[in-house]
Amino acid sequence: MKSFTVEEITQIVGGMLTKAQDAKIERLAPPLLADENTLALALGEEEIANLAKSKAKAALVPLGVQIDGFTTIEVERPRLAMMKLLNLFYVPPRINEGVHPTAVVDPTAKLGQNVQIGPNVVISHDAVIGDNTKIMANCYVGGGAHIGTNCLFHPGVNIGDRVQVGNDVILHHGVSLGADGFSFVTENPDNIEQARKDGSIKEENTKHVIFKIPSIGSVVIGNNVEIGANTAIDRGTIENTTIGDNTKIDDLVMIGHNCHIGKGCLIVSQVGIAGSCVIGDRVVIAGQAGLADHIEIGSDTIITAKAGVTKSFPEKSIVVGIPAAPRKEFIKQLKTMKDAQEIFAKFRKLEPMLDAFVEEHH
Repeated sequence: MKSFTVEEITQIVGGMLTKAQDAKIERLAPPLLADENTLALALGEEEIANLAKSKAKAALVPLGVQIDGFTTIEVERPRLAMMKLLNLFYVPPRINEGVHPTAVVDPTAKLGQNVQIGPNVVISHDAVIGDNTKIMANCYVGGGAHIGTNCLFHPGVNIGDRVQVGNDVILHHGVSLGADGFSFVTENPDNIEQARKDGSIKEENTKHVIFKIPSIGSVVIGNNVEIGANTAIDRGTIENTTIGDNTKIDDLVMIGHNCHIGKGCLIVSQVGIAGSCVIGDRVVIAGQAGLADHIEIGSDTIITAKAGVTKSFPEKSIVVGIPAAPRKEFIKQLKTMKDAQEIFAKFRKLEPMLDAFVEEHH
């Protein structure tokens, strides 16, 4: 079991120690779940208040918080300090050394040094796996795929043909990279084309047949990317779908064909990004937001939760609502609706007088 003194913990997080008593730190927990060998993580007001009921001897707290009888480690950025501590106590998933006997590795595939391949993994023809990469049970790596160094694939990951994955990439359970894009065409103009052109649907096209457009592009994932469970990123139609370095993608995200996602983006759970979107660097897209196809989002933009984005936005925008609008404009719209309600209420009160006036002067 890992164990640290409060002095060692203080040095690791770069904090300021106020020592009331010695404490041997073996675990991390919220104050109410902590014992005397636990460092209580009191990062917010409620957790700080809970220290009065905690059995812990020591606590990690924001800068400026001191509590009588407690050994406190004060830090300027509590969540950053917590990250360092969680990495300190983190136990990585275990996987067998080398290639598991049940794995199937094509003779033309190339495995780097210290590669670990779990049970029932399939590595297809001409695939390349970089040094120190770990691929856990029931994963599939397609033909010609290129996986970088120091990657970790959790169970059930599926990598399509010719997909390129950079170095230090983490893919969680059930990630799909490189499935065919959702791309189809009809022989004659269909309802969607009519609606876009005329704003209405004029004819019934009972004989229309939908033809699949195959995807001959692939997916390119940059370095230090993390992709959450059951997220799907489709291959490009002709060009590649790309994800930039250091981008982090949550569970259950859908990214369509031909999209280009920039560097350092945060894309939260259940976001849907339709095909051929271009997303700049350091963009944040909050949960359940949806983006229509063929739009551009400038760098350093924030798209709030459940936003329905139907048009492009420039850099440093804050995008809110359905249909999405700049934050200031959205707040103005809300104020206008509130004002309209008040005006309507006043009109209701005056309506009998108005009716009487009209009747008298008819």
